[in-house]
Amino acid sequence: MFARLALCSRLPPRNRLSYIHPVSIRTFSQNKFSLPRPHGKSFVHRSELKQAKRIVVKLGSAVVTRGDECGLALGRLASIVEQVAVLQNQGREMMIVTSGAVAFGKQRLRHEILLSQSVRQALHSGQNQLKEMSVPVLEARACAAAGQSGLMALYEAMFTQYSTCTAQILVTNLDFHDEQKRRNLNSTLHELLRMNIVPIINTNDAVVPPPVPNSDLQGVNVISIKDNDSLAARLAVEMKADLLIALSDVEGLYDSPPGTDDAKLIDIFYPGDQQSVKYGTKSRVGIGGMEAKVKAALWALQGGTSVVIASGTHPKVTGHVITDIMEGKKVGTFFSEVKPAGPTVEQQTEMARHAGRTLASLHPEQRGEIICSLAELLTEKKEEILSANKRDLELAASSGRMSQAMINRLSLSTAKLNSLAIGLRQLAVSSKDSVGRVLRRTRVANNLELEQITVPIGVLLVIFESRPDCLPQVSALAIASGNALLLKGGKEASHTNKILHQLTQEALSIHGVTDAIQLVSTREEVDDLCRLDKLVDLIIPRGSSQLVRNIQRAAKGIPVLGHSEGVCHVYIDQDASIDKAIDVVRDSKCDYPAACNAMETLLIHRDLLRTPIFDQLIDMLRTEHVKIHAGPRFASYLTFSPSEVMSLRTEYGDLECCIEVVDSMQDAVDHIHKYGSSHTDVIVTESEETAEQFLQQVDSACVFWNSSSRFADGYRFGLGAEVGISTARIHARGPVGLEGLLTTKWVLRGEGHTVADFSEQGSMKYLHENIPVPQGSFS
Repeated sequence: MFARLALCSRLPPRNRLSYIHPVSIRTFSQNKFSLPRPHGKSFVHRSELKQAKRIVVKLGSAVVTRGDECGLALGRLASIVEQVAVLQNQGREMMIVTSGAVAFGKQRLRHEILLSQSVRQALHSGQNQLKEMSVPVLEARACAAAGQSGLMALYEAMFTQYSTCTAQILVTNLDFHDEQKRRNLNSTLHELLRMNIVPIINTNDAVVPPPVPNSDLQGVNVISIKDNDSLAARLAVEMKADLLIALSDVEGLYDSPPGTDDAKLIDIFYPGDQQSVKYGTKSRVGIGGMEAKVKAALWALQGGTSVVIASGTHPKVTGHVITDIMEGKKVGTFFSEVKPAGPTVEQQTEMARHAGRTLASLHPEQRGEIICSLAELLTEKKEEILSANKRDLELAASSGRMSQAMINRLSLSTAKLNSLAIGLRQLAVSSKDSVGRVLRRTRVANNLELEQITVPIGVLLVIFESRPDCLPQVSALAIASGNALLLKGGKEASHTNKILHQLTQEALSIHGVTDAIQLVSTREEVDDLCRLDKLVDLIIPRGSSQLVRNIQRAAKGIPVLGHSEGVCHVYIDQDASIDKAIDVVRDSKCDYPAACNAMETLLIHRDLLRTPIFDQLIDMLRTEHVKIHAGPRFASYLTFSPSEVMSLRTEYGDLECCIEVVDSMQDAVDHIHKYGSSHTDVIVTESEETAEQFLQQVDSACVFWNSSSRFADGYRFGLGAEVGISTARIHARGPVGLEGLLTTKWVLRGEGHTVADFSEQGSMKYLHENIPVPQGSFS
């Protein structure tokens, strides 16, 4: 008999039929997978893994066993069981190929041997010597025989916590040589899956012969089962599984042995790439090494099953590694048969960094020439740009998923392109005084001079939604500051972004730095881009507050420059001019309500209620079709009030605003500090004293007096362009232009000076004399 089937012996006291659709205690995702696809072709992209229905999870020896190689890693195993049970209870068909019987048996047999030592020997040896008592070398097959039942009992107990039933199947290599036994195995597994039972499969290590040297995977129909990697691959293909997840003690496949210098994790591995990989030694406890895993994975891929090799031992990812893979996240190494025509995002970033260093070394005039060339291309090629933008707008309108505010952001016009070109030309002029500018010069000692100079940050990652005009703006700023740039735009603007990026690269080509700016067009998720901490130096999000918050949460080890919300206030003081108040409020709210610098809350001094200025403000907002929400205090003054606001921290992004009443300028300041987002806040008053107090006390990136909040913009500030508005208090703040994309480095020029020369016994003394820096001085 090729297999021993042991169904769970004890079911909870309820109707057995309830196991067909059990409900898990904890769920990772509420999204149901789509209908099963025809088998025979593996998935091409990670994002498609969400569709996988039948999944094989292979647990390597290093995943299941403890670091001392004796006993099981119970915590790790429990978290993996939970993920498998959750997926099973969502309606997927889960199978586990597990190791661990030998380690579990070794633990039990060692314990039995120690207990069987004579009591006298134990008493006379002393506790310390007892611990060092020698244990004979244990034969692996005996360990497996002793550990298999305990391993299965453990799995059964763990899965029972999630109302999930399990079954055990043991196989050997010889079982696959008999066609009848193979059909029996296939039939058994299908029947278990039909009954919503998780099969747990292992090699029968109690009787299995040693692995045959040089035996290998052969074709689609024949495979030598010499370890659990090849067993998992064989079963996955036999059962027409959609996905094989092989968990090991490494994060995935590296191009050289993990831990060696310059070893890089391979995100996607393609057949034919084997020659580019140098394999190391095998796992500390497993039979095979990474080379065996790759061969098994490629064999499964050839049979139509997708494969991911990932870490099942890393404490920070074990608890969600399987569910992350199922959600299409960039975890481990994904095996794909289809190699994309273009470079990977990692390769794009490397290309950008390399070309960015050349860009930074250009003369300021050369960088200015590139920006001017881009400005000219925006006007020369405007028909092509607007045609591409029209396609995006038509697709957005037909989808019905975009709000009018988002469509407005997506739309380009001749006027917008002309304004862009003007701003870029301004930037080209200011860029001549940027990279390499000397900020400070000090004579530390005789013939020892120190300079602090401006330098590029490195590689910028800008993630933006809807607004395609962001692309040339940010590109020009990156060029001016000598930074490499990686751009990720929303798919809603894909046609427009593509043409704008092509024009940007055309401009860069005049000085041979085409690769310095890269547009990510692959299916990279934002979370995956935020994990490029070894390649990216700064992330700048441009889009909705939700996008910014998501990026701030996802970024691990990479600084994020931006604002999460644009809750901007306009305060109408008791001494305000009627005409100025109406003009400022109208422009702040109605000029472009989708902008982050648009007014969201109008604060009105209590004394202005039921006065002509209040009535005219309300009439103007109604004429402009602005929907009004009442703050709590404003609502209390009204018999028939507008709908009371749900939150005073709302960013509407549309023709809506909140009106609230305050008792004084100080009350307005307190309200802004409590409910604002430190973006842009405005006071309208004729009292210079009140205005100055407001300007000094409000802790926002931009604070205005008698001026529209819409002035908070890099172009309007004369910066030429901006990458966004930052509400952070470290580094750049407010509209971030050229200066915000530069950092500094210190340059010391000496003649063999040493610190010892300046000790008490040394011959030199520090001078620390500041040397005047001429305006426009460059290092």
